[in-house]
Amino acid sequence: MATDRNDGTGPPAQDWHASGTQRCGVPYHIAIIMDGNGRWARQHGVEVEDGHRAGFTNIEPVLQLLADEGVKEVTLYAFSTENWQRPRHEVESLMSLMSNEIAAGAERFNQKRVRLRHIGDDSKLPRDVRAKVREAVALTSSNTELTLNVAFDYGGRSEIVHAIRQIVAAGVSADTIDESTVAKHLYTAGGTDPDLVIRTGGEFRISNFLLWQSAYSEFHSSPTLWPDFGARDVAAALQAYASRERRFGARPDSHDGQGWGD
Repeated sequence: MATDRNDGTGPPAQDWHASGTQRCGVPYHIAIIMDGNGRWARQHGVEVEDGHRAGFTNIEPVLQLLADEGVKEVTLYAFSTENWQRPRHEVESLMSLMSNEIAAGAERFNQKRVRLRHIGDDSKLPRDVRAKVREAVALTSSNTELTLNVAFDYGGRSEIVHAIRQIVAAGVSADTIDESTVAKHLYTAGGTDPDLVIRTGGEFRISNFLLWQSAYSEFHSSPTLWPDFGARDVAAALQAYASRERRFGARPDSHDGQGWGD
């Protein structure tokens, strides 16, 4: 059930058509495109695998910073459907890191009452990685302090295609399909749409990330490479978000009655 929110502290309304204008407070859900591990490695004269390792190490401190600010849901873009095209040794290193981090971090997340969710297609993941991901998801499924969605082997376009296939397979009549129908068949079903999408590393591309869900998300580009993204960068992103007014397509009246432009 959608929850209306005007103060920025509760879950965002799922039906943004009906949401109207909202002043931004603390975002309920932040999605992050963790960019810059490779550039960080080059700057430090180390292998790209070391950059990815530094990036993984930075996840928990950033999650703690966001949780301390009142954020309740975080989605991390960890591995895209396009990342399979990277050099084989880099992909294998990422899979190994994912396996180790899930195994080592699941119990810590559980103790902190963090609920882990995997969004994406796990069919191509190595068997041991897939098993550890599922075990971690099951272990933390009842936690409520923070929801962490890990987008691993995820692509926004493939997600929408997958949803369409599921709808067709279920025999849903074309006349009854609406946005709610599609949302229920996405990998993120049961979650909330992000209020804020952050991309580190100074880029401004969305890169096939949460294409459906981020239709009315605010966007913030940080120049900081992901392994160095810390307290000042989190504060800057939250301050940027708080300075905005989310209109969801509405045109609020101005004080002089003339209204605003688009």
